[in-house]
Order: sequence, then structure tokens, then C-alpha cells
Amino acid sequence: MENTIYKVQVASPGRINLIGEHIDYNDGFVLPAAIDKYIFFTLVKNGSQNLCTIKSKGFSNVLKVDLNEIKKGIKGWHAYMIGVLSEIQKLTDGLEGFDCEIESKVPVGSGVSSSAALECGLAYGLNELFGLGLDKWQLIRIGQNAEHHYVGTKCGIMDQFASVMGKEGHAIFLDCKSLEYEYVPTRLDPYSLLLLNTNVSHDLSTGEYNIRGAQCEEGLKYIANHFSIVPSFRNVNLEMLEETKDKLGLQLFKRCSYVVEEISRVVKAVKALKSNDLDDLGRLMYETHEGLSAQYEVSCRELDFLVALARTEPAILGARMMGGGFGGCTLNLIHKDAIAAFVDKASRLYKDTFALELSAFETLPSDGTSLLNKS
Repeated sequence: MENTIYKVQVASPGRINLIGEHIDYNDGFVLPAAIDKYIFFTLVKNGSQNLCTIKSKGFSNVLKVDLNEIKKGIKGWHAYMIGVLSEIQKLTDGLEGFDCEIESKVPVGSGVSSSAALECGLAYGLNELFGLGLDKWQLIRIGQNAEHHYVGTKCGIMDQFASVMGKEGHAIFLDCKSLEYEYVPTRLDPYSLLLLNTNVSHDLSTGEYNIRGAQCEEGLKYIANHFSIVPSFRNVNLEMLEETKDKLGLQLFKRCSYVVEEISRVVKAVKALKSNDLDDLGRLMYETHEGLSAQYEVSCRELDFLVALARTEPAILGARMMGGGFGGCTLNLIHKDAIAAFVDKASRLYKDTFALELSAFETLPSDGTSLLNKS
């Protein structure tokens, strides 16, 4: 019996979403990109049939798993790992014992989807380590299903898709209904993408993320029945919403209005990128933030403060909250020459207002999950 230890090293990125927030689970369009912030995985066969050990640098709680006895109910980052292992086992019996070490350079809780990077990196690495023969779409679904079934967040496909399918220098125009996609060049120079992290923690699995999905589903069901249409927000327009506003009630009307308007904004943003109209892209970003704050109600005081501050800066074309909401980052389309001064100003005012430190980082659209080494 061959005892050679086989090792792989993988890098899996976080993601930004230029526009189209909370639309992936509503059958809309999104415009994400993988970023140049990665989680690194080193995976080694350990010679056992079913025993696995997963360590993460900076965390003392080591995860030990028996592949024959995977159970739900585990919390924290371990839940993502357990979910991935379980979902892989539904597709193949090729998994065996392994040891894994993880080092993350993706800011946690900042809205750049460290969770998807974690899921997709492990799935990708195990696929390479054991020659499972899974394709990229299967890896994407493994990550999404792990989040659904083991973490409890009913996320759409965008985060895992962007993490696996990212392409340097491009955003991805993804149709979340048909899953057709197109790479769109991001020619942003002399502007750059700056993320300001509120350092306000959020945990989507506590319910608000799922509540928004349920509200949209409820509103869409009523609209579809009223107009005898196929239940998809792609078939809904603002006139339909106005006609059913009283029956929907204000809350569902606001949620559904945001979705319909945001789907339209994504299409306009793709046109703006293709024509290099960064002013229009920035305007659409501001509109998205207003929708997320006032209609979808997933922003918070800290995020609104930073976007309002960005509006006072001529060097910033657009800004908005990014990610699930209730904390995390704002995404700013800012002239490169103004970054240092704006970060300094924003950090000072933010601390004065909220007694919190602000952290900032620039990023670029980058390649998706990839194999670094194989031995």
C-alpha cells in the first residue's frame, strides 16, 4: 500500500459586489468580482480513512472530524467546514482522512464574504487532493449548500460564484436565474476601489438576512397571483407594485420596490462600465445605498455616516454599503490621489462620532480560487 503523503496549497479570495446587493436570492443580476485578499489552505493526506483535522491560524479551537459521523449543530467557522465535508460526501465517496491548515488574509465580518472563500477554498483543495473530479459549478453549489444546511444563511449563489470564477481585471455580470455570466472589464484608472470597514460586527445567521428573503418571497407571491404571472421579480415592474401597494403593506412594498429597482440599476451599471462612464457608475452606487438603507433596511448608522461623508468629497464618484448589512464595509469609487487624505479624515471623524476605529483597504478585481502548489 502506497504511503506517500500528497499535499496541495490553495488560495481562495473574498469578493466585492460593485452593485446588485441582496439580489442574487431574488433571481436578479449581480456584478461581483473576486478580490486580491485570500484565504490560504494547506491540505495533506494523513493516511487514515476517515479522520480529519482542520486548524486556522489565529484560532485555538481545532476542528477534528470523523467523516463517518458528521453532525449538524456546530457553531462558528467550524460549521462552514462541516458543511463542505457533508456536501462533498453527497456527491462522491472519494474523501479520506486529511489535515488542513488555514491562514486568512480576508477581513472577517467586513462584507467581502470570508465565508464563501472558506467554503470554496476547502472544497477546491479537497477536490485537488483526492482527485474527486468535481467541476467548478459543483464546487460553487457545495459552498452555497453548506451555508444553507449547516450555517443557516439562505444565501444566493453570488458569493461562492465570484470566489471560484473571478478573473483579474474584470467584474462578472451574473444572471442569478439562468446562471449565464459575462466578464466585464473594470477600467477604473485613475480611480480605485476603497473599502472602509466599520468594524461593526454582524451575524447574518441570526435571522435578518433570512427575514428579508422571506419578505421578498411573500410579496412576490402576492404580485404573481394578482397579475397571473410567473413568480419572478424579472416579471415585475414598478407600476405593478404601485397597483398592489395597499394590499402588500408598506414593508413588503419597500422590499419589493428595492429589488425591482436594483435589478434595473445593475443593467445600467454594466453599460456604464462598458462605456467607461465612471460618473454614472458612481451615481448608481449612491442610489443603491439609499435603497438598501431606506427600502431594504439593512444599513446602520455607521454605514450611513460613511456614505454621507463620501458624498461631500468631489474625488469620490460613488459609495455604498456592501454585503449583507448591519455592519461591514462601505465600497468607495475614489480618485487614487485622494485616498490617503480621505482615509485620514474619515478615520478621525468616525472615531469622534462612534468611538470606533475605522480600517481601510484598497482592492482590485482578481482571479478566483486557484491551486498554488501540488506535491
